[in-house]
Amino acid sequence: VGTGNYGSTQDDMVAVLRSEGMLIFGTRDDTLEQHKENLRRVIGHNPDILLDNSADLVASVVASSKAEAVRGATKETTSGGDRLRSEMVGRIPFPVIVINDSPLKQIVENMHAVGQGVVESYMRMTNLMVNGRRFVVVGYGRCGRGIAQYLRALGAQVGVVETDPIKAVEAALAGYRVGKLEDLAAWGQAFITATGQRGVIGRRALDSMPSGAMLANAGHFDWEIALRSLATQSRRVDDGIELFELADGREIILIADGRMVNLAGREPKGNSIESMDVGFLLQALSLARVAQAPHGSLVSGPQPVPADINRQIALRLLAKLTPNYAAQ
Repeated sequence: VGTGNYGSTQDDMVAVLRSEGMLIFGTRDDTLEQHKENLRRVIGHNPDILLDNSADLVASVVASSKAEAVRGATKETTSGGDRLRSEMVGRIPFPVIVINDSPLKQIVENMHAVGQGVVESYMRMTNLMVNGRRFVVVGYGRCGRGIAQYLRALGAQVGVVETDPIKAVEAALAGYRVGKLEDLAAWGQAFITATGQRGVIGRRALDSMPSGAMLANAGHFDWEIALRSLATQSRRVDDGIELFELADGREIILIADGRMVNLAGREPKGNSIESMDVGFLLQALSLARVAQAPHGSLVSGPQPVPADINRQIALRLLAKLTPNYAAQ
């Protein structure tokens, strides 16, 4: 029993799953309230093991009377992991293996698959060149690293905004232009958020951006870019491309409604199936661990993927990538 993600559900995949006999709720065009109702319908089937993406399902179960019946869960994304550790500290009575904590997931899927997919989605949706354009990547976690890397590989000028001074040093040593958002806002021509945090691009940054600046988001939720509250009016210029007019006459372009640009909007690239296979295998083996572990042997709350699962999958991936690799 399942439901999709708010704003990025793939309707064709829902149809396939339903044809295989699965009970799946939700469509791509669901409103936020419809999405919440879908979650309530899933919980109404009394799940005992959860596979979650954004922590929406875990949060809904914890807020219900069904939490004590849940044996455990896995949780996929950066944004969802942040929610578990901020909004639900000490409130989750069952173990949640956070797939995003796996170094394999961060390297293979976050850095390389998301990085490449976000850049390719931007190119598909806008039909614009990356070469020579000034991009500002907000957030230098694994996804931000990958986005910056693939932008630069295609000839973009890249600036990085990062509040963690250690990550900012890493970005500077990698050769990126590093600064505060209010300092880079006037320089940039296109901005991509990858933080998972609310209101990352707000009034101060928007007031400094040049007319024609383009905004996109790579985080799970559409709350990183606070543009709609500042615009006087907007109009669709293409599928997934919205132009906002600000009070001072400047125009700012929002891509894919501020939702995950590599999964929402027109012609999203998504992540390669090979990279996703790594995440799916992490999910499958972690779910098996939750199902098979003796009761009480896993601690409650968020926790990383067990080290033996990471190692097993890394060796399987190496056997494909470099057949002559000999594990020590």
